Amino acid sequence: MSNKLRIRAGQLGANFLTLGLSLLWLTPVFWTLIASLRPADDPLGRGNVWFGYTLTLANYWRAWSMAPFGEYYLNTISLVLMILGVQLVTVTIAAFAFTHYQFTGKKALFFFILLQMMIPTSALLAPNFSTISKLGLFDTLLAIGIPYFGSAFGTFLLRQAFLEVPRDLVDAGTIDGCSWWQLLWHIYLPPSFPTLIAFGLSSVIWHWNEFLWPLIVTNSTSSRPLTTGLVRFTQLGEIGAQWSLLTAATLLVVGPLFIIFLIFQRRFIQSFVHSGLK
Repeated sequence: MSNKLRIRAGQLGANFLTLGLSLLWLTPVFWTLIASLRPADDPLGRGNVWFGYTLTLANYWRAWSMAPFGEYYLNTISLVLMILGVQLVTVTIAAFAFTHYQFTGKKALFFFILLQMMIPTSALLAPNFSTISKLGLFDTLLAIGIPYFGSAFGTFLLRQAFLEVPRDLVDAGTIDGCSWWQLLWHIYLPPSFPTLIAFGLSSVIWHWNEFLWPLIVTNSTSSRPLTTGLVRFTQLGEIGAQWSLLTAATLLVVGPLFIIFLIFQRRFIQSFVHSGLK
């Protein structure tokens, strides 16, 4: 077999493997969509877990009427934007300090920041809850967001991007009399925008889907995001979960992110590729 045929066979094999993995990933998503369209009184049994006799959108209207999704959406969007806004400031300044300045204990401090990435989130629930309670912030959006205002991952990612900025360009700006914020704004940030976008996407997706911490520190509709609003749908029915209603409510939560990704998927992929984030 010639090299050309081997390359062609390898490409076909990679394409079939990618197609198979895509179908495997899409199967639960497709099942969720089908289950949400089945009537609530159409039981899911062995042999009929896919298509039923009829399909309906009634589950979506019922789910929307059973929970204040409008308020949940507003809370979630406000929470995500608040966290992202603060994170962009904190990680940018921290990454600039670790890149541009030399100070005692720099490596040790950066090591401890990276060490936070190895600590399981569940291990911090009790101390974080104690802190929030002492601050009197329980059952507020601020209580959900405070533990995430700093990001070790974002600091590391942006520091790596800042290290790629040519040192000669930084020295030229310093000679021209640029202040620290001018160096940051005009020299470090412009080539690092893909990294910022990639981190922003990761932050939005993560905090949109966050469940456990918001469930612990909220107790009312006025401060609960979308994910915690799904809890009420798991408590319906005395003989088991109403899957059609639960899947419809789940798609109402994840639907906006899914649609945004489909529309801007090329931009998403380009940002992650240019940032070096895998």
